[in-house]
Amino acid sequence: MSSTLHDVARLAGVSIKTVSNVMNDYEHVSAATRSKVLAAVQELDYRPNLSARSLRSGRSGVIGLAVPELSLAYFAQLADEVIRAAAAVGLNVIIEQTGGNRERELQMLRNPRLRLTDGLLFSPLGLGIEDAPLVAIDTPLVLLGERIFNGPADHVAMQNVEAAKAATEHLLSIGRRRIAVIGAHAGEVIGSAGLRLEGYRAALAEAGVDFDEALVGYMGAWHRVNGAQAMQRILDSGVDFDAVFAMNDELALGALRVLQHAGCAVPDDVAVIGFDDVDEGRYSIPSLSTVDPGRREIAETAVRTLVERIEDKGRAGEPRELRAAFRIRHRESTGGSED
Repeated sequence: MSSTLHDVARLAGVSIKTVSNVMNDYEHVSAATRSKVLAAVQELDYRPNLSARSLRSGRSGVIGLAVPELSLAYFAQLADEVIRAAAAVGLNVIIEQTGGNRERELQMLRNPRLRLTDGLLFSPLGLGIEDAPLVAIDTPLVLLGERIFNGPADHVAMQNVEAAKAATEHLLSIGRRRIAVIGAHAGEVIGSAGLRLEGYRAALAEAGVDFDEALVGYMGAWHRVNGAQAMQRILDSGVDFDAVFAMNDELALGALRVLQHAGCAVPDDVAVIGFDDVDEGRYSIPSLSTVDPGRREIAETAVRTLVERIEDKGRAGEPRELRAAFRIRHRESTGGSED
């Protein structure tokens, strides 16, 4: 049977109230008492009953984070930043994966387990702007990502158009004019792929460089294998190119492998830049130039905004659209050396 608060109090030789004060990090508890209680908690492997705590206080001290998939480095590292930001304000995080599937995302919003949390950070991929009314739930909610703008909840996002434009301008600034782009989604306007393609095209237009459809690598998923396949298709087509803008770092790392296998020197023959600034890009050979989209700022802003909604108990004003700052990381794949 699971240990109870009474068991911990009995083993530590203190009152149940004292155990509760320690578990809730109440500051006016002596170091010796805190040490005894924590030792008892560890020995009994005590786990707080979140449901009971919620009934008593109206708060569980837990928030949810729903992302498409943790196998993508960006979402894994975003989760790490969210956990860090939540811990700084005394919150724990439950992580759910939706697979980017619309029905699973809808199930997530209707999941009874939401009642065990104080609020939800939600990064949809299957849902779109037409589904905005469906995310109007009673639980405090902050949206992440690029699928639902101007919806019924606060939204924290990247500057996708501006950042993609800056990435393309970086390639133009080092003399590249035949810039392939991989990761586009046919017909998409709203969404990361559509917005980043818009930024790419804007940079070309401002530089007086014609847009060439033959340089666009369309695909569905944004995994490393997809980047490799898209890069191979462009190579097999025989189209001339001297640079690649990959819409995320996973795609860029796949493209790098194919380019190297084909005997293309990076960056001398082909310069490559990605998007997301995942850790592995710093250690690839060559190290990967990329867009740092402000992942830490996104996490901290999202947690802070969610806490504000939780504390306001639904009395806050209109939903807010918030954007994180970005920067270009100029590394070896475009001739730089930044760590």
